[in-house]
Amino acid sequence: MEKRVLILGSTGSIGTSALIVARQIPDRMKIVGLAAGTRVDDLEDQAKEFGVNHLCLADDSRYKELQKPGRHIYSGANGLVEIVEATKPDLVLVAIVGVEGLPPTLAAIELGCDVAVASKEILVMAGEVVMNAARRKGVNILPVDSEHNAIFQCLEGHKGGVDEVRRLIVTASGGPFRTLPAEELSEVKLEDALKHPTWEMGQKITIDSATLFNKGLEMIEARWLFDIPMSKVEVVVHPQSIVHSMVEFIDGSVLAQLSTTDMCFPIQYAVVWPERLRNKLKPLDFPTLAKLEFEAPRVNDFPALNLAREAGERGGTLPAVLNAANEVANEAFRQGSLTFPGIWHVVEETMNQVEHIDSQELGVVVNADLEARKVAHEITRRV
Repeated sequence: MEKRVLILGSTGSIGTSALIVARQIPDRMKIVGLAAGTRVDDLEDQAKEFGVNHLCLADDSRYKELQKPGRHIYSGANGLVEIVEATKPDLVLVAIVGVEGLPPTLAAIELGCDVAVASKEILVMAGEVVMNAARRKGVNILPVDSEHNAIFQCLEGHKGGVDEVRRLIVTASGGPFRTLPAEELSEVKLEDALKHPTWEMGQKITIDSATLFNKGLEMIEARWLFDIPMSKVEVVVHPQSIVHSMVEFIDGSVLAQLSTTDMCFPIQYAVVWPERLRNKLKPLDFPTLAKLEFEAPRVNDFPALNLAREAGERGGTLPAVLNAANEVANEAFRQGSLTFPGIWHVVEETMNQVEHIDSQELGVVVNADLEARKVAHEITRRV
């Protein structure tokens, strides 16, 4: 059965991978809308190739460049919601980095559209709100992150529920500084931090991978996606990135999902779920793998995991505060105004300074996000 898909963030790494999937399964995946940030030319090329007439550009100053007879053009933050409402797709793939993906996600849920989530921030900020809304509307929230998609696959068909799960084990590559001595982290340069050992991603998420905040956000995301306590979510470093995550059950059995490092695997699974389809993606060749290594993360040298665990366990507005502070600190590092270890410092200080409110009511969360950004900017200017 053909699935009508709207891609929010079509010119980024996840969005372009989704279009690769669309080319491979054209009879199962029809693109009905595309949204991008500022890359007008890329969006135009995508629209022509896939015959898409509903387009959204976040950049208000350039959206008119896309206007042609028969096209429907949307712009700005409101445009993301408007394109969801106009296309009414079967599936919305949310691949927008940051909080901008939250309003269109909630709009899609209200319309009864399934949502494929590639943006961690949505569930980190407002996991309770999103998952409660999805349950109320009978909507499926399908994970696209390779780690959460792996857990989703491992839990498929398991009828015992989370009570029979001992641990969700999220794997991490360890980033480019996995073995770097702690005393040398303060000398890390941007170009070094952007050299991810296994995945090719955007700058923000690549820096998050280097600090391990990426894994911290994934821990919180897993807590909400799978309705499981933070105490049952763990991270293990796996440099080869072949085992994408594992589930350990109470009887000691462990199920793992393995594949080569290609985001097309989880994207295709989210699109055609609950089915599986043949594809042209590279299969695993076990004799050439040589070895699969696992090690504990260096939580004292890379404190992002501890900060994320605290935020996930305390809940309320603290995950939103952590996420907002990290976005500010991450950007400051990329602009050269903050050291690499300064990212952790800014996040921790922001978490300490912003009032914790034990609520995930959407308005409260949004206000906490705004306050955290203000405080994080102030701290960044001082350090």
